[in-house]
Amino acid sequence: MKPHISRPCVKRPSILVSNDDGPASPGVKALIRSLSGFADVIPVIPEGPRSSTSMSLTFHKPLRIREVKIAGRDGYVVSGSPADAVMVALYKILKKKPVAMASGINIGDNTSLQDVFASGTVQASIQSAFFGIPSVAFSLQIEEGVIFSPSEAFGHFTQAAEHASRVMEWVCKEGLPPGTDILNVNYPINVSSSTRTVYTRLALKKYRNFVVERRDPRGRPYYWVWGHRMNRYAEGSDARAVLQDGLVSVTPLRVDMSTDSSGVAKLLEWLNQTSAS
Repeated sequence: MKPHISRPCVKRPSILVSNDDGPASPGVKALIRSLSGFADVIPVIPEGPRSSTSMSLTFHKPLRIREVKIAGRDGYVVSGSPADAVMVALYKILKKKPVAMASGINIGDNTSLQDVFASGTVQASIQSAFFGIPSVAFSLQIEEGVIFSPSEAFGHFTQAAEHASRVMEWVCKEGLPPGTDILNVNYPINVSSSTRTVYTRLALKKYRNFVVERRDPRGRPYYWVWGHRMNRYAEGSDARAVLQDGLVSVTPLRVDMSTDSSGVAKLLEWLNQTSAS
């Protein structure tokens, strides 16, 4: 299904904001403050960090909602994943569909297919796109050692939020580019007002993954899954732009991952022949 998401917005648009780092994140606070300059912002956010939860939905236990203040705005925290927060916002909290949705600003960049499929930030925007809402995911590169520690994260979130606000103003006025369901926007660690913005495609990988085996006090093995960033990335990719060249990357994405069907013809022919024999 291809949602229709390009439509103009009213004079002061409503923008749903979520993230995967929780309400204490400096990224979401900076984003809310910046967007509030031209829009009515409704934060609906997981109650705590939910990094790398992808599109997970909570079906095995109830969700709770609490009203809170986030960056001076009335908002809500949800006891679930980013995708849960968007679902709850659209079905239970908001009285009408927002004009647009902004996710982030994530603590750590979300470049490459590896990140996009794992990221709660990106998947929150995709969940919103399923409802036909123009959606943008924003992420900022930071030092690797504090990626999963929102309280320790320091970065140029204010500068990134100013850029993000300009992106959202454009999306509200013009809609998303043709054939686009969401925009994935990534900022380099030292982003400033003069940092150039470029169009990019997703890198295939940005990590060299590994699994570490350790032993608990009883001698039983346990494992940590982790990865190290690669040093070089393909020309034209988001990882190359952000991590190597220090540029802002804008990557248009589609939620329909179907590909050309012509290459599967022989498989279908074989399957149909064998099932009939």
